[in-house]
Amino acid sequence: MNLAVWVQRQGFQRPDDPALAEGERVHASWSDFARTASAVAGGLRGDLGLSPGDRVAIVMRNRPEYLEAMFAIWHAGLVVVPVNARLHQDEIAYIVDDSGARVLVTDDSHAELAEGLVGSVTCLQAVVVVGGQRWKQLAASPSCVLVDANPEDPAWLFYTSGTTGRPKGATLTHRNLLVMSLSYTADIDWISQRDCILHAAPLSHGSGLYGLPHIARGALSVMAQSGGVDGQEIASLIRRWPGMSFFAAPTMVKRLAEDPALAGADLSNLKTIIYGGAPMYLADLERALDVFGPRLAQIYGQGEAPMTITALSKEDHAAREGPRWEERVRSVGSPRTDVEVRVVDDEHRELPVGEAGEVVVRGDVVMAGYWMQPDATAETLRGGWLHTGDVGSFDADGYLTLRDRSKDLIISGGMNIYPREVEETLLLHPGVRAVSVVGKPDPEWGEAVTAFVVAADTDNPPSFEELDKVCLDHVARYKRPKEYRLLDSLPTNNYGKVLKRQLRDHLVDEAEREDRDPVG
Repeated sequence: MNLAVWVQRQGFQRPDDPALAEGERVHASWSDFARTASAVAGGLRGDLGLSPGDRVAIVMRNRPEYLEAMFAIWHAGLVVVPVNARLHQDEIAYIVDDSGARVLVTDDSHAELAEGLVGSVTCLQAVVVVGGQRWKQLAASPSCVLVDANPEDPAWLFYTSGTTGRPKGATLTHRNLLVMSLSYTADIDWISQRDCILHAAPLSHGSGLYGLPHIARGALSVMAQSGGVDGQEIASLIRRWPGMSFFAAPTMVKRLAEDPALAGADLSNLKTIIYGGAPMYLADLERALDVFGPRLAQIYGQGEAPMTITALSKEDHAAREGPRWEERVRSVGSPRTDVEVRVVDDEHRELPVGEAGEVVVRGDVVMAGYWMQPDATAETLRGGWLHTGDVGSFDADGYLTLRDRSKDLIISGGMNIYPREVEETLLLHPGVRAVSVVGKPDPEWGEAVTAFVVAADTDNPPSFEELDKVCLDHVARYKRPKEYRLLDSLPTNNYGKVLKRQLRDHLVDEAEREDRDPVG
């Protein structure tokens, strides 16, 4: 099944209903959306000479044409390569080159960057700027017949964020994305044709993936004109469009919960906020629930198993008076309908309740493999299971709690220390706005726990003695940081994830300098 059939079907059944909006304005009806996708598909095949299986990259901010281009690519039997437009030019060039994309679709603000890639990236043959002459020519092309797609055909190359090195392209098939979309309606929310999804986060990643079940069900797709997270704009759009859901990273949820524009806003049209991609600390979650009410759902997934491993439902979030509520909301929920999830040891033996090991996943949502990287694919999918690299444990009720990424685990004096536990503890101090805990090389202990702290008030940061007391009051003595370092902000990638690798690398470089010059 070709996913583009969703738009074609809605175009037949509900031609005049709104399909795409920018801010408060309707951009296209379903018949407009279907017509544009079919025509641009014809232009990609005819004018630009692309053949089924060729890759087309998209580098642009969130706008309605993004989805028109995406579904045109699928309509033509091609593979979409969504690229975060906030990446550096060299990072974009790497992804375009690695994917072998022959065409790049972009917008005015990235046109110069895109044109600069032609010639330097050998596979790239043409750039199409939405709204420009070539886009208009493609949109005026004769309609293309919907190309048949095998369920195992690649549909989306999802490039990882690259926090541990060069990003890899997870090959997501039409089947993967179909199963992901069906799982959303099974486990998270039923979607009505009267609902909508707001895209405030990048369409190149989570927001775009969560948009697919909404398009499948005929819901409206709304683009935030600010291109980001603006509380006043979001409050206005919630008033304008009923049945609104949106995806947000935990840092985005935290910002919105603290935004005065939303604190007193009419949220009756807000349906669901889906968050994921990084830990949501308990204090931040409680504040968000106070502001938004029982509208939050957490999804744990990866690009390799797109947004589908476990879920913590809105009902779980709402049960604040329950005896184990805090424990529950610190988890990432229970396995989704379409996957098997296990926690295993180094020998791939399933571990009992309460024991921590690597989280592995199996199901039709798991990627086909990494694009053109057979060795990495074999390693990650060994034994027929996706090895996530996350460390977690199940409780007796089947809820999965993530301890940390396996690479983030700190081993000090032979004891395993999970940074998230220490971070959660330090955030209990009102003077701490953000914190990241990593291991520093130590000749005696192997690693020493080091906390990088961002103060809530930079003119009056908490003392190290105060931070030590919070830790000693809540966690074992061996887990407390041996050192605290104040920063103005933590390094993050384009999706708001803290780049612990940068912090660790800084400590490693520092330790190496000390070894070379112990006196200085």
